[in-house]
Amino acid sequence: MISNHIENIVIVGGGTAGWMTAAAMANRLPRNLCKITLIESDAIGTVGVGESTIPHIRQFNETLGIAESEFLLKTHATVKLGIKFNDWGALGECYFHPFGEHGELTQGIDFHQYWLKAKSMGEDFRLEQYSIAAMAALSGKFPLSTPNKPTAFKDYTYSYHIDANAYAKFLRDYAAKRGVKRVEGKVIKVKQHLNEAIESVVLENGEIISGDLFIDCSGFRALLMAQTLKVPYLDWSHWLPTDSAVAVPCENNISLQPYTQATARIAGWQWQIPLQHRIGNGHVFSSQFMSEQQATDILLQSLPGKPTAEPKVLRFKAGRRQYSWQKNCIAIGLSSGFLEPLESTSIYLIQQGVNKLLELFPDKHFHQALTNEYNASMSDQYELIRNFIILHFHASKRSDSDFWNYCRNMPIPEDLSYLIALFAESGRIDLRQFGVWPAVCIGQNIVPQNYDARLDVMTHKQLSEFMAAHRKKVQSLVDSFPMAEEFITASLRQVAL
Repeated sequence: MISNHIENIVIVGGGTAGWMTAAAMANRLPRNLCKITLIESDAIGTVGVGESTIPHIRQFNETLGIAESEFLLKTHATVKLGIKFNDWGALGECYFHPFGEHGELTQGIDFHQYWLKAKSMGEDFRLEQYSIAAMAALSGKFPLSTPNKPTAFKDYTYSYHIDANAYAKFLRDYAAKRGVKRVEGKVIKVKQHLNEAIESVVLENGEIISGDLFIDCSGFRALLMAQTLKVPYLDWSHWLPTDSAVAVPCENNISLQPYTQATARIAGWQWQIPLQHRIGNGHVFSSQFMSEQQATDILLQSLPGKPTAEPKVLRFKAGRRQYSWQKNCIAIGLSSGFLEPLESTSIYLIQQGVNKLLELFPDKHFHQALTNEYNASMSDQYELIRNFIILHFHASKRSDSDFWNYCRNMPIPEDLSYLIALFAESGRIDLRQFGVWPAVCIGQNIVPQNYDARLDVMTHKQLSEFMAAHRKKVQSLVDSFPMAEEFITASLRQVAL
């Protein structure tokens, strides 16, 4: 009897995408269902500079049974409560995009609606003063949780800053212990069946590796998806014009900041990401408006410590493959698409790609309905995040350079225009949207003209007392938190015990 189930999975490419895929499959597919082989070459470098994540990575690690303390140790990680944006709305302004809610949902009305009404009555408190994550982060604090003193993350959550290369190595060891076979080598040829599905890959040493299901984790090269299956790339660079980055690590001589910093520059923006052993820095810029040398000079002149390596230049084009699943091949990671790193979504998109594949795991028939559902789901994910990132650039009031003038005046996707108009008029937002829209919109001076009319039953005195109680609660909690370094130290101590 001929078996229809997938017997051999071949992952082409390592790095974060390849090893997240391998680790998740080794963990979640039934044992002995199929063989998993990952091919990677030490001669081919990985991008490996994406060191900031969003909270979904915690779910990924928990599903794999990875202890947080071991993860923090092996990836040199620190904690992240959100992103501080400097000079985005206008020069000299800053705001905080937290993980989690502002205030509390009260009587079914979003808290920022209460803030809007209070503002209309003359109160002038910043929105982040009602966010536990924002206020803790800006104070350098983090809620320490131990077996004897658990901390409930009800109104906020957190993520990590990690060494991406160390995370890939950590997952490689995890996957190897669960049966994933690693093959060192460079793919030089791809063989296809008559129906154009992939049959096998040929390595530089002549070895042929056959498979039923192929995962393309070969990065920007998209060796299988683009070079073999010829899936077109949808170019979004007219909406996201930054196409280059200079990255360099530096010494960590400052106290731990439990947040990422994103500082707008004249033709892009600069990241600052604290790890245990270094600070990751990078300058994302548009080559249309700035030279590589200018971008490098700006970065090196604004480092918080002495550089520990030579600057590394990356080139990219924002967009995605028209399809993430074609024939018997699925692209995950950079081979599937690339979005501006501003909101730290690269690892999240890998995670979503892997999760959706496991949810729709095929047999050898590769039914078109599964392929269509996967492609539609990943298309939605990319477009939701794309629109959220465009918002940051388009909503800026900066007019001090050609770059910002372009971003402010460029045509944007129709669905994004609708969402901005909806929020600007009413403060409401489609709940399907990715990210904390009120924080970014208000932070960049899109302050709604109106608030929820249901709040008109509250008097000025009632509202003022309500808002003051929220500020007091947030500040009281933050005052009780230890510094973020203490959480890291306590977690690492658990590994040593």
